[in-house]
Amino acid sequence: MNNQFNLLVKISLVLIYLVIIAGAIVRMTGSGMGCPDWPKCFGYLIPPTEKSELIFTSFHDYNKGEMIILNSEKLYSATNDFKSNEAIDLNNWSLFEKHDYVVYDPLHTWIEYINRLIGALAGIPILLFTLISVYYWRDYKHRTLISILTVLGMGFQAWLGKTVVDSNLAPYKITIHMLMALVIVGLILSLIIHTKKSKSVNNKLFKNLIIFSITLTLIQVVLGTQVREFVDEKVKLIGYDKANWLTDVPIKFYIHRSFSIIVLIVNFYLLYLNKKLRLGFNKVNYIILLIGVEILTGILMYYFDFPVLSQPIHLVIATIIFGLQFYILLEYWLRSKSINKIEP
Repeated sequence: MNNQFNLLVKISLVLIYLVIIAGAIVRMTGSGMGCPDWPKCFGYLIPPTEKSELIFTSFHDYNKGEMIILNSEKLYSATNDFKSNEAIDLNNWSLFEKHDYVVYDPLHTWIEYINRLIGALAGIPILLFTLISVYYWRDYKHRTLISILTVLGMGFQAWLGKTVVDSNLAPYKITIHMLMALVIVGLILSLIIHTKKSKSVNNKLFKNLIIFSITLTLIQVVLGTQVREFVDEKVKLIGYDKANWLTDVPIKFYIHRSFSIIVLIVNFYLLYLNKKLRLGFNKVNYIILLIGVEILTGILMYYFDFPVLSQPIHLVIATIIFGLQFYILLEYWLRSKSINKIEP
């Protein structure tokens, strides 16, 4: 059963990163409001494929919650199950008032719907390994507690997704939604690390630097999300004129860009310490490589007008960097504990 638990945890980590990738594609394509409601999409478990399906139809069986677009201006939701008459009877419908976004685009709808499906799929192995963890409660209480926190985190993340949609993509809610995904990554990594064994280590400078580097990465993610929100507003104003997306940028853009240099320097010093002291944290090498790619994609977006996929790659790599840094921190704590156990 222990093997099944470890496998499910690793599958969960992969799926969470797939959710992050899907979310990045949703942002890139502007599909965040592809489904105006949550958890269903236009009131359907499987969303419509054509706009005609959202036009009122005479003598049609409607289920409670299913939506129609009336006069291309308003969304209405069925208040109960009924069969329509020849003419629409508004007594059977309620105006959808959570937001005023009334657009149907099949591409955006299905991109957002697939994003939600992947999120739901990610919850299955998390729920399963949480149930398995109860079996280990007597010997590994931390495993059960962290598993329960992960399930609760997924539930909270789902609720956040609903509030993001209901608010018509309020910027601060998108940022919180992104940070919560990183919290879930951290919880899953903490379950993975306890299955690893490696040599002991104790170097406070390295520990403090890795904590500092994680902090810098989180700041970068928040700033990057806000820059992305600025770009989204530009798209609404001027459309897909990419050359002008970064005109009149706010100060946080320049902070975000300059911070990348600090991030690189700090992580290079971590690499130096790791090699000099032979600490064995080989994942630092991958972090340096990914930071290089991160800077490259940032340059491409700024100087080459946002090449295709540069935005989601930029975001996803930032979350992978966070995951590696957090894993190294967990590994350090685990290895330092092994020293404390053998000390008299």
